[in-house]
Amino acid sequence: MKKIVIASNNPGKLREFQAMLAPLGIDVLTQEQLGISEAEEPHCTFIENALAKARHVSKESGLPSLADDSGICVAALGGAPGVYSARYAGDKPKSDTGNNEKLLRDMQGVADRRAHYYCVLVLVQHAEDPQPLIAEGEWYGEIAQEERGDGGFGYDPLFWLPQLGKMSSELTADEKHVLSHRGKALKILLQRLNMDAG
Repeated sequence: MKKIVIASNNPGKLREFQAMLAPLGIDVLTQEQLGISEAEEPHCTFIENALAKARHVSKESGLPSLADDSGICVAALGGAPGVYSARYAGDKPKSDTGNNEKLLRDMQGVADRRAHYYCVLVLVQHAEDPQPLIAEGEWYGEIAQEERGDGGFGYDPLFWLPQLGKMSSELTADEKHVLSHRGKALKILLQRLNMDAG
């Protein structure tokens, strides 16, 4: 597998995938580079959305496709924002700032701050692949009272890591690749492909 198309237009996700896959000699393309539209994400589970995105991009490109569906799940909110993490605030275009502001409002006065990031990766060799490779990763922390740090993207400025005493947004890119839900899921996926992510 020399070429793979990432089924995402999220620049933060694309940077992470390119950094993690580059050492393996895989040519990482994006759906935007190939003029492929975003797939619909109508499902209520991460795995169904990821599979829909991977099949859509593989069908349009004729190449293997890797799709990620991920988000943050907050215990006190019954798992929300969940699959709606990217569009939690309802802003168009999608806005990290709007999503973070809404999450802070929803968590105002809430004592239970537990949360986790969840990621499912789906790799299809072709659009009709009957055996997609699927890998999952989770990353546990808490929702902070206010934003801090200028790294990462999404909810990273609010994702507090008690064991490290810092926000996700304060980690280096290499630290995040090792610890994050996406990094864990990609490591599992590459092991299933008999590749070593290092």
